[in-house]
Amino acid sequence: MELNASRDDIAQRGKRGLHFILASIIIWSSIFIIWLLPIKDISTRNFLTFCFTATLLPLAFLISKLIKAEFSTKDNPLNNLGIIFSCNQILYILIAIWIFQAVPEKLVMILAIIFGAHLLPFGWLYKSNAYYVMAIIVSLIALIIGINFNPNILSIVMIFSEIIFSIWLSFEIKMSNRQLR
Repeated sequence: MELNASRDDIAQRGKRGLHFILASIIIWSSIFIIWLLPIKDISTRNFLTFCFTATLLPLAFLISKLIKAEFSTKDNPLNNLGIIFSCNQILYILIAIWIFQAVPEKLVMILAIIFGAHLLPFGWLYKSNAYYVMAIIVSLIALIIGINFNPNILSIVMIFSEIIFSIWLSFEIKMSNRQLR
């Protein structure tokens, strides 16, 4: 399969990863709730935050079924590249683990920046301006809000950013579906 055809195929069948972005809305909503709870110990809040981020794959899998997106396009040669793009977050999580101990009140900010930054290569994979733009916007907003406000405010901003991102991706999906007809 030719490179551009593979990119179109993975974007079409996987609905540009919309299921992962919708799952992230649920995760950021959970993080918001965690930081609203009357838990005084920041280590407990951070631990719960980490725990809820671990639900991404099962949530994305369930959402992929609901929106009829292929969770993984295993027969597409670019599928492994998409996995590598996602796995870079695992290495970045090492920074978050350090922040957990060194500057625990900034963990949510670092997680938001990591999330935003990891989106960038998906702009190329899915031929998506939404990914390119939101990678930069989410990372910068996470830094600015995270430095100046508490994790609750940042969580709300992330929820709204992901909603906007999801809507934008939905428009890109509709536009690409029209082009295929």
